[in-house]
Amino acid sequence: MKRAAIASVSVSLFLVAIKTFAYFASHSVAMLASLADSALDLFTSSLNLVAIRSALTPADAEHRFGHGKAEPLAGLAQGAFICASALFLVIQGTGRILAPEPIDHSVEALIVMCVAIAVAIALILYQRRVVAQTGSLAVEADQTHYFGDLATNIGVVLALLLSSLLGWTLADPLIAIAVAGIMAYTAFGVGRAAFHQLMDRELPQAERDRISRIARGHPAVKNVHDLKTRSAGLSTFIQLHLGLDPNMPLAEAHTISDAVEQALLQAYPGADVIIHQDPAGLEPLPEDDAH
Repeated sequence: MKRAAIASVSVSLFLVAIKTFAYFASHSVAMLASLADSALDLFTSSLNLVAIRSALTPADAEHRFGHGKAEPLAGLAQGAFICASALFLVIQGTGRILAPEPIDHSVEALIVMCVAIAVAIALILYQRRVVAQTGSLAVEADQTHYFGDLATNIGVVLALLLSSLLGWTLADPLIAIAVAGIMAYTAFGVGRAAFHQLMDRELPQAERDRISRIARGHPAVKNVHDLKTRSAGLSTFIQLHLGLDPNMPLAEAHTISDAVEQALLQAYPGADVIIHQDPAGLEPLPEDDAH
């Protein structure tokens, strides 16, 4: 995860440098949109690096549940900054529609954008592998940004071609505004995922059903109820009650709970699992006992 964050910061620095040159050479508002997007990526990637370092810090005396929520906090901040950047681009694009300007040095700008597209694709493929291995929300959010950056770069190439070859100057600001729309949509998705984690939203119902099936898989378990789940960064938290034979000795009930816990940890490595043993049949179960 740290390597992915460092790679993201390095790529962002490179893209900001070459796009700054291309913007001052071409004065394209679509190029400005791409530069703003890359500058935002640099900021959010740096924020991600700090958040990932914090999220990977082990639990301590003051943070018994770890530091996993550093990731969604960073994601929420990213969403806010992306929205602000999108608004800036809409303002710039509208101004260019009202007062069109020709694009200069389009060939140099096109070369820069082709390089940017190749670099973005390479980073996205690397981040996709990291997300598949770790499930990191911060890296996934960063990958989403670079998908938007890739779309932005392709849009800039289209704007440059239409403006320089066909003389359609409106293509430049219109594509910039379209990029702003993509950025706003991205911000909504990133912010929503971060908000759900910060509010301790339950895991998806399919995951809850899976947890319940695993727990009921032990032959001594009569029922499973009061299941509560949440996630924070890379950490998953699972709490549930097992209904066991009321006449079962405490030591045997503890052994069964340990077996269920190990089964859950095999499915969810590193999860924080808390299991309470209840005597089955002595109190009514809620209708959604497994959910």
